Amino acid sequence: LKDLAHIFKILNLCAEKIQDQEAFIEPTCDILKLCGLPFLKKKLSDEVNYTPITLESIAQLGYLMRVPASQVRIQICKCIISFYNIKPANKQLPGFHATSANYKIQMAELGGLAETLVLSLALVENQLAEKLWVLKALQHLSASGVNCKLMMKAQAASRICSHLNDADPSGQLLFRSSDILWNLLENTSKEEVVNQLSNLECIYALKEVFVNLLLNGFRHYDRQLRNDLLVIATLIAENPGAPMIVSIHTSEPYRLIISFPVKSPNPLVKGLKLTCSYGDFELKKLLFNVVTVLAKDLCTVPLLNEGKVVLALFHYVKPNEKPGVHDWSAAQYEELQLHAIATLASVAPLLLDDYMTCQGNTRLLMFLEWCAGQDPFFGQGNCFHGAGGRGNKLAQMRYSLRVLRPVVSLCDEAVNLDLCDQGAINQLLGKAQSNNSKDKEDAIVLEIQTDILLILSTLCENDLHRKELFGCEGVDILIPLMKMDPNKLYSGLGHNRLLFSTLDSLWCCVMGCYISEDYFLEKEGIFLLLDLLALKQKNICNLILGILVEFCDNPKTAAHINAWRGKKDQTTARLLIHLWKQEELELGVKHDQNGRIVDTKKPLVGSFQEQQEVIPMPANCPSVAIMEVSENMRAKIYSILCKLGFESLPGLSAKDFVTLAVIQRYLDFKVGEVWSEICAEIKEEKFRPVTPDEEALKVISEASENVGKMVSNLQSEMLGSQQHQELQEEEKVYSKIQAIQKQRQMVNKSWEDFLTRTSNYEALKKAKRLQEKSIAASRTKSRPQNATLHSTEIKGLNTTTASGRLVTVESTPSELTGGPLADTDLALRKLSVRGGALKKIKGVKVLSSFKKNSVSVK
Repeated sequence: LKDLAHIFKILNLCAEKIQDQEAFIEPTCDILKLCGLPFLKKKLSDEVNYTPITLESIAQLGYLMRVPASQVRIQICKCIISFYNIKPANKQLPGFHATSANYKIQMAELGGLAETLVLSLALVENQLAEKLWVLKALQHLSASGVNCKLMMKAQAASRICSHLNDADPSGQLLFRSSDILWNLLENTSKEEVVNQLSNLECIYALKEVFVNLLLNGFRHYDRQLRNDLLVIATLIAENPGAPMIVSIHTSEPYRLIISFPVKSPNPLVKGLKLTCSYGDFELKKLLFNVVTVLAKDLCTVPLLNEGKVVLALFHYVKPNEKPGVHDWSAAQYEELQLHAIATLASVAPLLLDDYMTCQGNTRLLMFLEWCAGQDPFFGQGNCFHGAGGRGNKLAQMRYSLRVLRPVVSLCDEAVNLDLCDQGAINQLLGKAQSNNSKDKEDAIVLEIQTDILLILSTLCENDLHRKELFGCEGVDILIPLMKMDPNKLYSGLGHNRLLFSTLDSLWCCVMGCYISEDYFLEKEGIFLLLDLLALKQKNICNLILGILVEFCDNPKTAAHINAWRGKKDQTTARLLIHLWKQEELELGVKHDQNGRIVDTKKPLVGSFQEQQEVIPMPANCPSVAIMEVSENMRAKIYSILCKLGFESLPGLSAKDFVTLAVIQRYLDFKVGEVWSEICAEIKEEKFRPVTPDEEALKVISEASENVGKMVSNLQSEMLGSQQHQELQEEEKVYSKIQAIQKQRQMVNKSWEDFLTRTSNYEALKKAKRLQEKSIAASRTKSRPQNATLHSTEIKGLNTTTASGRLVTVESTPSELTGGPLADTDLALRKLSVRGGALKKIKGVKVLSSFKKNSVSVK
């Protein structure tokens, strides 16, 4: 390592003298051979310490390519290649060690050797042997991403590709050049490489080489190289700035690429036949891919038409019934079939006349019938387009519908009429019914269902007869889909797209046909729509509200909408008002904490709309106020409530009525908003209207503001009435609480009096006297003469309760409690109470049973 600086000084001196004296060629090559051997170091730190010298020295290798000596240039390339093929030295010098295996490679990357070597290609353009060695060295260098970036700085892709067609009997030039191009594509920015290749010189070079390999290549290596070059050409075709279309129009071989799938009288392909080899199989798929890429540019449409590409692609829209010995295998045919149908989905909408000429509708419907049939078919499902199609025909059905969907979406009446005349609606409904099962919910089946519904929507949208064909059978398909579990909408399988297509089919295929509408109502479809609306998913609410607005034209719909109840007994009116509040919150409409209008001049204007500057526009251009109607849900909510009526809406709170007052005046506010814009535009244009018009504008503005003030006052009255009602209810609650409290106090006082009478004999006598006095005061003073008076009192009874013939003592019998008198004779007898004393009497009637924890004493 320490000798490198001196060695490369010697090399540079030799290089200067080679031009005059060829004797220096041999020693220069010998020194270069030494440079190809591993460098030696004494210490481990030498690699780091001598890094600057090594970088400069290895960079000098690229600059030595200026030497006009073939042997020197070739030896430089061999030296660089030896960096990647290091062989251990036979003899190891004592005290020295070889540098690490990647040391030279790293130094070459840091020294920018790859860039210098690419620039040296200009020096060896006419020397084939030297050029091949340079390409071989670049082939090794391009394995590194760092070197590839350096090569791209020197325009390596363009320099190499433009010379692909140079004369080379060995074939090494083409092989090494294509390998370098692939390394550049893999290790650097694909866009940058394609941009360098997007010129006529490179495109024509690729074209000549491809056609030569296509017509004359017969080895596996030739086929593989041909396919690699076609992939590079396809990448160039994807670049909008590439002159690929120009080259196709002006070059017969590139026109051959488009027409190749069809038998052509072109002399270039006369007698050309693809074998069943893997290389030709890959070529077939790549040709389909090229057609798909070129179809993105409308300039290629005439060429696709001339090449009869649609006819060639329809050749595969049929089952492989009798494969021959020399034909594609079942797996290969399936892959080509699916690839061809996928290509047809891109080409058919561009070539609609060719599509109809080939009877595309008939072929596709027959193929779909085969897909739904029970014929024995076992799809391999082992290709990109065959995902999910193993052991079934789902992949074929999926891509056939992908062809029909864009063709139908063009709304060409002749195409759609031909499709319907062949029974497409009933056939598609049958396919949708067969796939409408919860056991088959995967991404492929969901995509098939989605495409079927979108096709039906387009076919039935503006035709009543087709809606009748959709009929009840179609409604029966839509109802289960509307009962979809909301948790699946974000599963990633496509449930959200299926739900959108279901709602779209409901709008296009059911609305307008009264038979279908009534059947949908019988199936409680409105309830399902409102259940979906209650999810408050922003992306579907607008669509559902639009469907409900259309459905409200049916007089039976209002009853269903009013009968719906959501969670916590939520009504439709309350749900719509909540959506209105949520929408205005997102728009930034100003309201106070109770929902009242703040700005009576602009009660509907949001923050974003308010920030928009007034721009004078022609009368046929919608203003911001008009555009705003279609951008949010408020107009649809207003329309539905108009159909339901603003009176007697159940389940609303006071704040809901406050918002309802604004909704009821939505149209008046919107008209005032438009007039306000007109005034602002006139002011912006510095235009003064005539006096009558100016007065009319003033009156309109005042009328609009008065409506806002009236609504604001009505909202205040509602809130005041609600507050008064709440106060009254609060007073009632408090009165009830007071009455309960008073009753408790009276019960407590009665209990305290009772305890006092039973525990204090003097208090009992006093209570007795008060009772007798009260009884005496309650009797009449005048008594009839000769009247017999009967005493109602029992003398000597010290109780304050009314006495009767039966006295119930509220105590538990001693027989049950086992009291102190339980074992005496007294406990077993029924005693009469006379004069307050217990006496034994005869004729005691013993009751047979006790009566609710009491002893009856006679």
